[in-house]
Amino acid sequence: MSKMINKYSIFELVLMSFMATLGVAVKPIIMPIVYFISTPLLIPGGSVAGGFYMLWIVLGAAIVKKPGVATVIGIIQAIMVMATGTVGGHGMLSIVTYTLPGVMVDLFLYITRNTTNTKIKMFFSCMVANVTGLMLTNIIIYKLPLPVLILSLSIGALSGGIGGIIANTIYNKLIKVGIVDEN
Repeated sequence: MSKMINKYSIFELVLMSFMATLGVAVKPIIMPIVYFISTPLLIPGGSVAGGFYMLWIVLGAAIVKKPGVATVIGIIQAIMVMATGTVGGHGMLSIVTYTLPGVMVDLFLYITRNTTNTKIKMFFSCMVANVTGLMLTNIIIYKLPLPVLILSLSIGALSGGIGGIIANTIYNKLIKVGIVDEN
């Protein structure tokens, strides 16, 4: 573990922790709003909300630009959630449900490392993160019937893509004001 952490500067670790914190902090704020809208429409709320808290994993990976960033952010989120007992009832399985979306983002970014279109990469990275999170919570907790699972994953893919666009917008604004280096 220390070998993995040593490849990041203190600033990068703080930044990853900040992104993880934003992802965890946004979830309890966004969920009631989403449920208020999604429940009457019979749409799974977590599918809709996921894109809005997965975007922080993607944004952190875009800013730091090193392998494994999304995974580290996911691990930090899992530790925070388990330590505080907040945001969902996954218990010890939080290490899986919070870390694997980050692992999948890192894998996607590795596969697409030669692609230069940041907007497309962030769109699909966030989509992959949200769909992974939805699949894991379905396997571990919900065990939805196939038609509902397909609906949930479809909405989650759309929400994840929108989260990726929001992450890209934030990223570009950070570049514009000189906080983040484009390279």
